[in-house]
Amino acid sequence: MSESSALEAANTFEELRLAPELLAAVAAMGYTTPTPIQREAIPLVLAGRDLLAQAQTGTGKTAAFTLPLLHKMKPFANTSTSPARHPVRALVLAPTRELAIQVYDNVAMYAKNLPLRSTVVYGGAGMQEQEAALRAGVEVLVATPGRLLDHAGNKLALLNQVQFLVLDEADRMLDMGFMPDLKRILNLLPAKRQTLLFSATFNDEITRLANSFLQNPLKVEVARKNSATELVEQVAHRVAEDDKMEALLRIVRVRGLSQALVFTRTKIAADKLYRRLQRRGVEAAAIHGDKAQVDRLLALEGFKQGKIKLLVATDIAARGIDIAELPCVFNYELPYHPEDYVHRIGRTGRAGASGLAVSLVSAEEDKLLAGVERFINRKLEISPLPSPPPPPAPARPAARPEAADAGSTAGTYARGRRGREPQVCALFLPPVRPAQDDGAHE
Repeated sequence: MSESSALEAANTFEELRLAPELLAAVAAMGYTTPTPIQREAIPLVLAGRDLLAQAQTGTGKTAAFTLPLLHKMKPFANTSTSPARHPVRALVLAPTRELAIQVYDNVAMYAKNLPLRSTVVYGGAGMQEQEAALRAGVEVLVATPGRLLDHAGNKLALLNQVQFLVLDEADRMLDMGFMPDLKRILNLLPAKRQTLLFSATFNDEITRLANSFLQNPLKVEVARKNSATELVEQVAHRVAEDDKMEALLRIVRVRGLSQALVFTRTKIAADKLYRRLQRRGVEAAAIHGDKAQVDRLLALEGFKQGKIKLLVATDIAARGIDIAELPCVFNYELPYHPEDYVHRIGRTGRAGASGLAVSLVSAEEDKLLAGVERFINRKLEISPLPSPPPPPAPARPAARPEAADAGSTAGTYARGRRGREPQVCALFLPPVRPAQDDGAHE
């Protein structure tokens, strides 16, 4: 493709010929070298082409569409207080609240030196604040489909001047059944626009979607089809279903993991594991679709700050989690859809860093494992669980003459009260096989 080949040597953001205000924002964030998806996509977007791009999470895809769109909107930037001077020119659709918030945060950081307004709207939150932002006027609107249609129905989200449409994680939007909403939104947009579709995986549905929404798109792939990132060490262990929590804690302890994201298939399983971890003294939290938005945001913030060690999540809720240098992802339960495996392990090994993905596979999950292996075109070898370190030898207390009378009732009571050990987080204890699984009482 001629448009991109001419810029193959673009090793800095300056060589991509972005506006000085954007270059300053990028430099302030500590970025110097564009990632492969940014080198490929930015010149094509600047050239006005529709784009069908495959990029895994953690590859810098948000900047790949945000930077060129902000560059193209710079001529419209103004400080007027009139809402009419700030119509929606760029619409970014995301499948989940978390991803929408993450994209908006990036837009705000990249646009901080330009008088362009942006906001984010999503379900599970009050309408009033979102309505106020829309009434004031915004050039960049990041939204989940359902809430966008709510605002459009109330005549607050006017989309008749949209010049740029971005479908982020389009494969997940299809999985979540957003196709009818997408068609309704498309009917509200001008026919003449530039459309960018980003997806972590390509399949027949994505191709059909691209053919219906995009005009003569150029295709960009920065990784092998449906491949998992090469920077992630992928490990699988055979574990009975009832033993998975102990195996999880053992691996965290033996590998010295500071944090981990733990995936389950269902909301019920996420809550059950979270409660069991808490009862073991582990700093844990859970996020899924039934959690209130404020609880999800608090859990994510605690995880980002390192206060939460194990964050238990379902696939949908984990979209948008972007933790710098997250060391490990656990597949506590293998996903029903093999492509979700790629999304999961993409949470670690981001932006050039190494990562670890551990799958705990029960005998009942053999078919799911086979599906994952076919999808990534790679065999996940089953390895034994790491051996736990030997427990430290108990320290011998110094002899105390006053405690020589072992038959003293007062002495025994004092030792029992003062010598009691404080509760210790389960991550620092040797694995203990419980006599009876406490999960049966939940």
